[in-house]
Amino acid sequence: MPAGAADSELVERGKYLVTIASCTDCHTPGHFLGKPDMTRLGGSDVGFEIPDVGVFYGSNLTPDEETGLGRWSERDIVTAIRTGKRPDGRTLAPIMPWAALAELTDSDAGAIAAYLKSLPPVSNKVPGPFGPGEAPTSFVMKIVAPTEK
Repeated sequence: MPAGAADSELVERGKYLVTIASCTDCHTPGHFLGKPDMTRLGGSDVGFEIPDVGVFYGSNLTPDEETGLGRWSERDIVTAIRTGKRPDGRTLAPIMPWAALAELTDSDAGAIAAYLKSLPPVSNKVPGPFGPGEAPTSFVMKIVAPTEK
């Protein structure tokens, strides 16, 4: 099989995995407002508020150098997906399901990274993160525990 065909198959596998893992739910503008822009994974315009933790917005997963994953290697992406650790040492927001994604095979994790690196770059800096007590600058979805009766 020619190398280009193998690369194409890897990217298609990554696209499939990103789709079934619902990465677009948190990383696509408009998704939580009922009007998703499925042409890009440029980051969410709605944040998640987790009580006593803060507000987090799904980041820009395109390879934009300034606002996305453009400066991350494919290995950096795989590490973040599987361990919750960013290249700068920060831990991903608790809403990111990295513990479940840690079970991905090497080839599947690599396919996701290859797919994300293949996307057209989108310049979109998402807000935050915001710590407890900090005022978010965009729409927020709250996670609220039910009250006992």
